[in-house]
Amino acid sequence: MKTVKFLALAVLLALGVGQARSAGREIYPAPAQARADLAAALKTAAETHKRVLLDFGGNWCGDCQVLDIYFHDATNKPILDANYILVDINIGHIDANIDLAEQYGIPLKKGVPALAVLSEKGELLYSQKGGEFEDMRHLESAALTDFLLKWKR
Repeated sequence: MKTVKFLALAVLLALGVGQARSAGREIYPAPAQARADLAAALKTAAETHKRVLLDFGGNWCGDCQVLDIYFHDATNKPILDANYILVDINIGHIDANIDLAEQYGIPLKKGVPALAVLSEKGELLYSQKGGEFEDMRHLESAALTDFLLKWKR
């Protein structure tokens, strides 16, 4: 696991943490896209009996970049794909989609990335209250694995 963490950090440093892009792309779509993406995810979740995983963050956020790397590593990607519909919600520079964060109990003051889990019916099952992943670059991929396993359907 330390190797995965080291590699994730090495990628971020090579790209420049402030401007890092996971796999050469922006993770979070334009802030205006959030409601449409959430509606589509809720529809898909109802059809597939999966949970919706909301990831609040910004493309400028190094910890958000690490979280995305961990979402797509060999251990977590199969768990994510089998159990969740992931919705990346762009909070701009903590000036966009604030109402969505509040709706789902995410205190953005605690930092990002911040996660919420919804049932296939859109009911809030969990919201990150204490900034648990805001220091993702110092956490192991296993911390995300534990989270995904705990909240899977």
